[in-house]
Amino acid sequence: MSIEININPSSFLSKLEQVIFLKAVIQVVEIAKIKAMEILDSRGNPTLMTRVTLSDGTEGIAKVPSGASTGENEAVELRDGGSRYLGKGVLQAVANVNTTIYEALKGVDPLSQNDIDKRLLELDPSKGKGKLGANAILSVSMATAVAAAKHLGVELFEYIRSNVIGKDARYLQPVPMSNVINGGAHAGNDLAIQEFMILPVGSKSIVEAIQCLSEVYHHLGKILITKYGRMGKHVGDEGGFCGFGLKSSHDAFSEIVNAIEAAGYEQEKDVVLGMDAAASGFYKDGAYTLDGKSLTSGELIDYYIDLERTFPIRTVEDPFDEHAFDEFAEYVKKTDVQVVTDDLTVSNPEIVKKAIDLKAGNALLLKVNQIGSVTEAIEAAKVAFAADWGVVVSHRSGETSDTFIADLAVALGAGQIKTGGPARSDRVEKYNRLLEIHSILDGKCDYPSTDFRTAWRKF
Repeated sequence: MSIEININPSSFLSKLEQVIFLKAVIQVVEIAKIKAMEILDSRGNPTLMTRVTLSDGTEGIAKVPSGASTGENEAVELRDGGSRYLGKGVLQAVANVNTTIYEALKGVDPLSQNDIDKRLLELDPSKGKGKLGANAILSVSMATAVAAAKHLGVELFEYIRSNVIGKDARYLQPVPMSNVINGGAHAGNDLAIQEFMILPVGSKSIVEAIQCLSEVYHHLGKILITKYGRMGKHVGDEGGFCGFGLKSSHDAFSEIVNAIEAAGYEQEKDVVLGMDAAASGFYKDGAYTLDGKSLTSGELIDYYIDLERTFPIRTVEDPFDEHAFDEFAEYVKKTDVQVVTDDLTVSNPEIVKKAIDLKAGNALLLKVNQIGSVTEAIEAAKVAFAADWGVVVSHRSGETSDTFIADLAVALGAGQIKTGGPARSDRVEKYNRLLEIHSILDGKCDYPSTDFRTAWRKF
């Protein structure tokens, strides 16, 4: 006896779900090959590039980033040690991809990111993924998502949103937090604060926003050369100017405000400011040292609030040491700005829950390589959103040309992205991908403007 089943997928599935449904009916696809190799990141240190090849010949490539100011609880970047590349080689991580991980995933369906990541995590249950290396695991997780999207003939942001996150096809572009002056661990200058950022909140689209931040950036470069000489325009790890000659946070913000006005924009209305203090970098023996002063945590709160009163600062990241949950919570009580947790929470869903319970922040900095897989990063974002926290999708200081985070920011509808200054190809590639996504969607995507902290609620 034969049974005929007639199904019209268009009657109950979205467009992308229809594609996935029909592909599944017509062709079964599986992982055929996984191959990693050692490449260099934007600081000239080794990292991994991994290529996942499917049985139909489709390939997905991922190049993982690396951080400089890393939290103690971050997932482990497996490094070789020894003298080669000053101990920073990743040949063991590469070998782990090409042997252990490949053997475990060959023949597996790549269209279930949850299953892929679950299998990867089962291979390495060690704390921080130190056995195989979070860099090894993440490279495969990302590359598989890219391959799956290509197999289905859809864009990565569409695939992540519909197939991995499970939301409908409505898209929100992020407001860029552009790091235009580098300090701290990202530059060899006198500034303790690690990042001084501009946010083009007066723009109506990502296209206008990127034009704005580029114009302000170039005017800032001219101002720094005029006032401090050519050394003032040297570029740091994340594409922002090093600003040699700047002595304090007040100096840095003052010059940025001058650049905003010189570019023909208005501070507050068109452009607001932000900073990543990365305070663990200037914390020692119970005191914070910056601008030539030693401050207690209480005095540091007063320092931040004074800056907020002087400049249109709307977001502050890592204002205290990575263990200072109580100090984060105290600052949240006393300020109206967005308080972003990075080293404090390291994109770890369990630590994010702790920070939420203690009210130690109101926004999460999301870095996929801090936790080590695509679905874990998405879970951290979901935990933050459920608590009415904002989410800022972020690059790392040691970047590659990979644009995965641009697609992730749009897929999540996070409304905020941090990806450096508009210089150096490792940073600019992310901006260019956001412009490309705008073009792919024919401009039919929202831009948060001044609602960058809350626009995600509608998506």
